[in-house]
Amino acid sequence: PSQPSPHLHFTSISPTAHHYTTTTTTTTTSMSFPGAVAQRAWHLIDAKNQVVGRLATQIAPLLKGKHKPTFRPNADCGDNVVVINAEKVKFTGKKLQQKLYYWHTNYPGGLRSRKAGDQLARQPTKVLRSAVLGMLTRNKLRHGYMEKRLHIYPGEAHPHTAEVGDL
Repeated sequence: PSQPSPHLHFTSISPTAHHYTTTTTTTTTSMSFPGAVAQRAWHLIDAKNQVVGRLATQIAPLLKGKHKPTFRPNADCGDNVVVINAEKVKFTGKKLQQKLYYWHTNYPGGLRSRKAGDQLARQPTKVLRSAVLGMLTRNKLRHGYMEKRLHIYPGEAHPHTAEVGDL
């Protein structure tokens, strides 16, 4: 007699008299792609008049590669993302006056903060970068690969026209 495949998982319960009998067989389908080269696309996103958090929720999955059928959480399979017009992003509500960005100078008592409006005026790319990176898990994939594939520019000009073309 043929043996059931040891990887497919089915459970059947049949009632008899006063007890139940359970038979279980398991099957696993492997979706790993060993040796396959990750194909990286380039995405050009215009941040003009976009809300910071909502825009970051669109960028983070592209960096992770969650839109691909070959996505694996332990592998680097994300795409490159180029964001232009970062200085023209919007905040909702009173966040421009009330939201604070913190950093530390590595000196005793060196905790500093800056309001979102001031941060947007001084370093507009850091506002969007901190929003996107805050949505990624803090691990080797983020620090080693995903952060390097996020390219944010304050204006329309960017050096990646050969990869993404024009908007």
